[in-house]
Amino acid sequence: MTQLSCFKAYDIRGRLGDELNEDIAYRIGRAYAESVKPKKVVVGGDVRLTSESLKLALSRGLQDAGADVLDIGLAGTEEVYFATFHLALDGGIEVTASHNPIDYNGMKLVGAGARPISSDTGLLAIQRLAELNQFSDVDPAARGSYQQISVLDDYIDHLMGYINPTNFKPFVFEVAARRPGCETDERRQLRDSANTRSQQRGDFKGEGDKPLKLVINSGNGAAGHVIDALEKRFQQLKMPISLIKVHHQADGTFPNGIPNPLLPECRQATRDAVLAYGADMGIAFDGDFDRCFLFDHKGEFIEGYYIVGLLAEAFLQKESGAKIIHDPRLSWNTIDVVQAAGGQAVICKTGHAFIKQRMREEDAIYGGEMSAHHYFRDFAYCDSGMIPWLLVAELLCVKNKTLEQMVQDRMAAYPASGEINSKLDNPTEAIERVRATYQPEAICVDETDGISLAFADWRFNLRSSNTEPVVRLNVESRANKILLDKKTDEILNLLRQ
Repeated sequence: MTQLSCFKAYDIRGRLGDELNEDIAYRIGRAYAESVKPKKVVVGGDVRLTSESLKLALSRGLQDAGADVLDIGLAGTEEVYFATFHLALDGGIEVTASHNPIDYNGMKLVGAGARPISSDTGLLAIQRLAELNQFSDVDPAARGSYQQISVLDDYIDHLMGYINPTNFKPFVFEVAARRPGCETDERRQLRDSANTRSQQRGDFKGEGDKPLKLVINSGNGAAGHVIDALEKRFQQLKMPISLIKVHHQADGTFPNGIPNPLLPECRQATRDAVLAYGADMGIAFDGDFDRCFLFDHKGEFIEGYYIVGLLAEAFLQKESGAKIIHDPRLSWNTIDVVQAAGGQAVICKTGHAFIKQRMREEDAIYGGEMSAHHYFRDFAYCDSGMIPWLLVAELLCVKNKTLEQMVQDRMAAYPASGEINSKLDNPTEAIERVRATYQPEAICVDETDGISLAFADWRFNLRSSNTEPVVRLNVESRANKILLDKKTDEILNLLRQ
């Protein structure tokens, strides 16, 4: 038996060659089919140069075990989720390494109804079968079929169902008025050129009307074809939206770097384009676009934490009293927003498998993590990177406010550190050192995920990584940035002694 190190807690990820190759992909296909026993499985793959060959090897394994394979081609993870529940299939597998290094690839697995398959819901059984590699001989008469299909049109129909196209009105904010001193002659020329192209396409009409101008950075990942399809739908409906596309073409060599906008060094291209084109908002995706990251009209990155509160409030206005799931890393703003809007805030351990399960148990309308994962009841409780930016774009028009204006009060009320990672020799010892220092004075102790300690005016969450010797710290306060910075520095000094 060969141990396969590519199996992780929630998915499959490994270095190409020794940890993941076509032989291992084939074995995963055989093991998935023997364990799940599906009749039909949908597969898709991201833009990585090895995704197509791994996907075909995976498909051969599924077929040899008797499963019919439906291949949707180049796709983001949520397109596999969608195809699984929309077509009422028995399972789905996306070949993707998302934001991992270029010499990695992986897979995300779901069962019927797009339910996640993780270590506690079947992934360990699949791993054991793949490691044993003792599969029965292939029966040609029982071998499954292979078919290439497209669900793109149905997927776009579903995405458009989250918004009301009539809410998108010409945007009234003037670039120069919103960003005094920011618009150079070069930027003004770029903005005017973009407006002219939008008028020529018929995106908006009327004297003085301005389209809602959005920068979309696909990071040379899998999002581009969906953005093109949405743009076409916007034009058909004559919605006043102008898209400026950055790093748009799918390219598995990632000429502009691995798309991971959580890293500050990966945000500059989106910020620059927002400023250059005078855009109303910027959107950037990771490789398989199950997360989207938003920038305001000044090119400032908006932490996912505050977007959770924004979307929670929007959903509660549609369904009063609904439940909202959130993770414990940063929570005060979310709880405050949800309670004020008449909803119920439900805390859940971090991680997509935990969030999805809790959402099903609670029948929650929406769930959000500060890491920019957003989950929707009407999307089979799965996470989507496309739905959030569509909803926020609609809010810009409905509220007639910039993204900055919509979140600035919440950011001031609950300033947060953002997640700070510390690589340590002994994470357990470091966490206990922090606990011993602060727990005696804490007014609330929560161990839903790691340890969360709350005090009168500030709180923090500290948790270990499942896969590396790293401790992740998040700190927030009540309207006190000085206190936030002080406590953040104190904890980091204790951790890193």
